[in-house]
Amino acid sequence: MSMLSFFSRKVRAKAEKTSPPPRRRVVPLWRTPMAVFAAVFLGGMSLGMTGWLLWQSGWMTRIYEQARWAAIARSADLGLTVKDILVVGRRMTARGDLLNAVRLSRGAPILAFDFKAARERIEQLPWVKTASVERMLPNTVVIRVHERTPMALWQNDGQFALIDEDGEVITRKHLERFADLFVVVGPDAPEHIGGLLEILSSQPALMRRVRAAVRVGGRRWDLRLAGGIAVRLPEKGALTAWKRLARYEREHDVLARDVRILDLRLPDRLIIRTSGGAKAVSASGSGRET
Repeated sequence: MSMLSFFSRKVRAKAEKTSPPPRRRVVPLWRTPMAVFAAVFLGGMSLGMTGWLLWQSGWMTRIYEQARWAAIARSADLGLTVKDILVVGRRMTARGDLLNAVRLSRGAPILAFDFKAARERIEQLPWVKTASVERMLPNTVVIRVHERTPMALWQNDGQFALIDEDGEVITRKHLERFADLFVVVGPDAPEHIGGLLEILSSQPALMRRVRAAVRVGGRRWDLRLAGGIAVRLPEKGALTAWKRLARYEREHDVLARDVRILDLRLPDRLIIRTSGGAKAVSASGSGRET
């Protein structure tokens, strides 16, 4: 090893020992994580507040509506207009009443039509129970209506109304078309017609004879059959009593006799009142004069 190399190494070693330690790097305050987070948070708050102010002022709503109607106008230019209105399920609802509720004319932009509002208006019509309104692009609107089924004429305080199976009033006009329906009488009769129909329909042959049903004391029904025969149903067990009468009719043909009243309020017998007196028939079918 040469003296020059040895001397150079000693100089470098001495320099390394005497050189100062490296200085710590200083990060600016605006680049610290806390400062970045604060900037992002304040920026988001500022944007949110600006958006809220614009929304409150109605500016964004106006811009949206302008863009919406511009798109609708463009769609009409492209042929998306109403040309056909198809109605499914209409039987009793007048065509004019339905069209007035729809509020839609041919040639109108189909995308501008408010289907929900139209459905709500249609369901306000007296004959309509439920409805649906749909668009079939490019130019057809389909309306489906499920109409109420008339079940009885309701008489109360001398006034008549047509009601459905739920007791809802359909109409009070032109009732002569429904003269073949039986009549229910009493202020609370519509509320209980569903239960009455369930009882009567269990014996279809007997049901066809029913001409009227009268609520008695808000607790039970008295029926009026063809021929003027009165049937008194019990407050409880009316379905069982009605089935019992059907069996008596099949076995004894009681309705063909000179009968004025059939009293079913006792669970174990049928009391038959005729112009000549009364007779009690037990559940077994035997009877005695009373």
